[in-house]
Amino acid sequence: MKQDMIVILDLGSTENTTIARKIREMGVYSEIHAHDITPEQLAELKNVKGIILNGGENRIVDGAAVDILPALYECGYPMAAIDHPTAKCKKQWSVLPDEADLREFVFGVCQAQANWNMKNFIEDQIELIRSQVGEKKVLLALSGGVDSSVVAAMLIKAIGQQLVCVHVNHGLMRKNESDSVIEVFKNQLHANLIYVDATERFLDKLENIADPEQKRKIIGGEFIRVFEEEARKLEGIDFLGQGTIYPDIIESGTKTAKMVKSHHNVGGLPEDLKFELVEPLKQLFKDEVRACGIELGLPESMVYRQPFPGPGLGVRCLGAITKERLNAVRESDAILREEFEKAGLNKKVWQYFTVVPDFKSVGVKNNARCFDYMVIIRAINTVDAMSATVERLDWDVLARITERILAEVEHVCRVCYDMSPKPPATIEFE
Repeated sequence: MKQDMIVILDLGSTENTTIARKIREMGVYSEIHAHDITPEQLAELKNVKGIILNGGENRIVDGAAVDILPALYECGYPMAAIDHPTAKCKKQWSVLPDEADLREFVFGVCQAQANWNMKNFIEDQIELIRSQVGEKKVLLALSGGVDSSVVAAMLIKAIGQQLVCVHVNHGLMRKNESDSVIEVFKNQLHANLIYVDATERFLDKLENIADPEQKRKIIGGEFIRVFEEEARKLEGIDFLGQGTIYPDIIESGTKTAKMVKSHHNVGGLPEDLKFELVEPLKQLFKDEVRACGIELGLPESMVYRQPFPGPGLGVRCLGAITKERLNAVRESDAILREEFEKAGLNKKVWQYFTVVPDFKSVGVKNNARCFDYMVIIRAINTVDAMSATVERLDWDVLARITERILAEVEHVCRVCYDMSPKPPATIEFE
């Protein structure tokens, strides 16, 4: 481990990520860990220079206030506490420390060095991957999205042909998405790629399933089953690579924070998982993942492509999935992406997509009454996916997109624009 590290212990704060990002912006690596980490687990972390106990509004769990293990106070690390009055620390903050206070603790008290950068991070992760995997093979879920693409590039650099990429078409991909993945990774990057068309298998499992959490868990569980089947056809596959990033973990719930939504690669994993996980990006925020991809030499067109959730269009076809509405989501999304590119918005807006709810509204088509679905457009900007603002679209662009969707997409009679920021809304609808 080449970077010095400041460890943040989560004692119920909603600002863990804020503190971590502030420290990283100073050039010092920071990780967030559970309040009940043991001295042995702490000792396994490399180059820890100091600890911040981050208390807050979620400190009471099951009627009692959470605290660190008493033995941690005897480990010899410099400690500071935020909103944690009973902590045995010389440095106490009652509110979030300003940059000067935080800098004084990190550099003055902890004597940390500003050596956090993507080059060092990648070198450390490659070393950790090689140590974890040895001579065995890793099976990687390659969706073609930013996260899995960056993981693929890192694993190729770390273990080369020991990586086997599997792209599963679950029938919930964007228009021409699987064709694009095959072209880029197999034909251009010459990755060891296995393509599995499991469309009917997934859609059968999802039939009549309306609850979004149940959908996510079914999709996540079925992904694993497909990987297990592919692994049995190979030899020496003991590891599963995933593009898990930190927002996935925090939104799936921590010991002191309620779940926002489970992510298929976190809350959707089955208990009898046969693989050991390899997740080199799990401590990175989205903007850091992109910086990692650039440092690894991936093209900007891949690194800055539209984020796409693991469950795909399954969480944009709201409620129970039908082929009719799934097609409406896929076609309207393709129109939106095409028009955004024409307007130059594809490089300005962080994420944009369409969703189709599971209810109909009255409309008029071909001079006759119709009863069809609506398409909702969402376009947001964010840095780390933990909060987001709504893009103020030009009216002419929005009108052109609306006209095309109403004219070209079957079973749609209404188009709406989502004006909700995050929070209170999440980026995805499910």
